[in-house]
Amino acid sequence: MAVLYIACAAIGGTILLLQFLMTLIGLGGDALDIDLPDDVDTDIDVGVDTDFDTDADVDGGDHHVNSSWLFGVISFRTIIAALAFFGIAGLGGQSAGLHPFQTLLLATACGVAAMYAVYWIMEMIKSLQSDGTARVGLAVGAHGSVYVTVPAKETGLGKIQVELQERTVELAALTEGNALAPGNRIVVTEFVDSETVKVAPLE
Repeated sequence: MAVLYIACAAIGGTILLLQFLMTLIGLGGDALDIDLPDDVDTDIDVGVDTDFDTDADVDGGDHHVNSSWLFGVISFRTIIAALAFFGIAGLGGQSAGLHPFQTLLLATACGVAAMYAVYWIMEMIKSLQSDGTARVGLAVGAHGSVYVTVPAKETGLGKIQVELQERTVELAALTEGNALAPGNRIVVTEFVDSETVKVAPLE
């Protein structure tokens, strides 16, 4: 088992380090992240004469046991984290003189905990991004001023400043009309993405 723990710790730790370094240099580590596609059917039906289905009612209610929640947690990133901490905890348990079975239980528990911790962190990051998008969406109809020239006919991005949720926010901006020079007053007409809006001159 020692060889298994060493291999898991070495492989998982190395890939985690590579992901961290890629994040530092601005690549975000996304190139090493593989999620299961959303269109994969994760419902499991088992037919054994009685047409048994894994979906089961609990206490006569509408609660169903569905395997899709598990596949939502599994990704390359979470598996690597589980692998690394499984190996590290296994080596720690052996060093502490635990029984092999206890060491295996400890390593497994730490691996599962690491998997869910990484999943939770990624979900938090996604929710923060969603919150940011929602806030920028509130800018539609807001008045502001041009900070960096907004090119005409959506040929490029400029920058504007608007008051959003009681603070001044700088956003990238497009316009369908003539170019807008710095200092021009504008109104936000359309949400584009979490950092970009469309604007028009304020009449």
